[in-house]
Amino acid sequence: MPLRATLLGYPLSLLGFPFLPLATTLLLSGCQLSPSFNNGGSEALTRDPMLSAPPITRGLDAAGLRTLLAAELAGQRGDYRLAGQGYLEAAKRYNTPALAERATFAARFGSDIALMEASALRWRELAPQAELPNRLLATLSLQRGDWLDSLEQRLAITQADGNGEIAAFSEVAVAEEAPLSLLIQPLRAFIDQPSAQQYEFYADALLGAALIEAALGNTRLAQQHLDQVAQREPESASLWLAKARLALEAKDHRGAQRAAQRGLRLAPDDVRFILMLAQAEIRLNNIAAAEEQTNALLDSHGGNEELRIALAQLYLEEGHDAPAFRLLQPLIGQPVVPDLAYYLLGAIAQSQDEVDNALLYYRQVRNGSEFLPARAAAARMLIDHDRLLDARAMLRIERMRHDAYFDQLVMLEIQLLDELSLYEDATNLLNREITRTPDDTSLLYLRAMRAWEMGDFDGMEQDLSHILRIEPDHANALNALGYTLADLNVPGRLEEARDLIERAYEADPNNPAILDSMGWVYFRLGKTEEALAWLESAYAQMPDQEIGAHLAEVLHTLGRSDEARQLIERILLRVNHHPQIDDLLERHPELTPPSTP
Repeated sequence: MPLRATLLGYPLSLLGFPFLPLATTLLLSGCQLSPSFNNGGSEALTRDPMLSAPPITRGLDAAGLRTLLAAELAGQRGDYRLAGQGYLEAAKRYNTPALAERATFAARFGSDIALMEASALRWRELAPQAELPNRLLATLSLQRGDWLDSLEQRLAITQADGNGEIAAFSEVAVAEEAPLSLLIQPLRAFIDQPSAQQYEFYADALLGAALIEAALGNTRLAQQHLDQVAQREPESASLWLAKARLALEAKDHRGAQRAAQRGLRLAPDDVRFILMLAQAEIRLNNIAAAEEQTNALLDSHGGNEELRIALAQLYLEEGHDAPAFRLLQPLIGQPVVPDLAYYLLGAIAQSQDEVDNALLYYRQVRNGSEFLPARAAAARMLIDHDRLLDARAMLRIERMRHDAYFDQLVMLEIQLLDELSLYEDATNLLNREITRTPDDTSLLYLRAMRAWEMGDFDGMEQDLSHILRIEPDHANALNALGYTLADLNVPGRLEEARDLIERAYEADPNNPAILDSMGWVYFRLGKTEEALAWLESAYAQMPDQEIGAHLAEVLHTLGRSDEARQLIERILLRVNHHPQIDDLLERHPELTPPSTP
């Protein structure tokens, strides 16, 4: 079982654990890596970021000139959000792609995700053959977890003879457990087109499809795609990387070894082949050969510290502690030992049942993204050895040692107690700490959410109101109270709910949860058309099942039931847990998609 599944016992994404596939990093940095968004080096920090945007060349009327002048002046003074809004308004008025592109630039530098997406959509509408807006939209979709939309943008790039990076996307999708059964459908449709083979990057789409088909267990189809790529591009390094990866997944370790060796001959400097070959050797139990590969890789990179740690992780994930320890050992004598190294050393000691040594290593993690996972691992280890009191004492001491992590450590202990069904102990701990620090808004918010889970609306409102007396612009508290009032449809309090949510929106205008609340309170107030606009914006940024359920209900109320059913069908294909959709279908069974069993 992989390391991430055994060390902590719950998803590392919840703890901020810093392990993401390289492809994820590259894909998510698409905005920064695209030529139009990166001027390069330190010069980009000092130059006017709008200099490289396209010039305005069309004639204007008075209103248009006023809009553009306001946008230009806003950009010059660094108010890129206002500048982007002005350029987008002008792009809608004059149907000029250059204006939409300029709006996208401004939104990018203003870090306004919603405005950037709206501008890129307008840019694509005005310039359907332009690659950059599709690439940007694909990146934004991936960032918010809308895998299907991201793939569709990439396929559009491929159809325009650009590189949609579909193979890299598929690699991330498989690693992150995306809805593969949903993603394979447009890929199959694209590949089956009679004209598809004419596209320059058709082989990239085949490789992406092969990776997803293999992950779905369709090995025959995956192999067919790889055979097609081999006919078109037999010397493609990407082909042999995919072959090696698929062989590893199929437990054909010899095949993976041969494919990695072939790829290494084609691309001797590609570290992915060295890692793949090392992984194949490890699974063949050729540890000496694997260490030869990883040592050569280290030597070629000057003993790089980060690479050393990454290789140690590789051995640990494959269940080989000794070579992992040998890789980490040189770091122990350094003046400053990386926190991740201490974390991994703790994991090694824990796997060898050296509880006290593991505890020492875990507690030497000083800060950063490994701090909480290390304390969680230490506490769980003690609990697993029937030492709950020691675990709680350790966490109490850590709270005194690390004041910056006080709230998170309290929350961690509460979570552990809840998992042990010690709900009363968890509640007592939370109440005790709030008594000691009565204005701690993080703990008050946690208690409010626990009250809501237990159906105690009065207790929830009391704590949220206390937070708002301390921090009147606390966006989460404003939104939580406003949304709950709207969702419960509390008589006589819907206007109050709207006021709270509007204040939350003023404090955090780009938060999709708040946009969802705005839509929902307008729906409760009977303003269905206004609700639709807010919910569509929220769902575009965060396509989760709760927002989707709200949007589907509003569409149904507006007489657009077919669209609501299509939306529900896509959500049911994408996620396994969908309580809000289930509740909606129970109230409106006529919205059940035909394909639902």
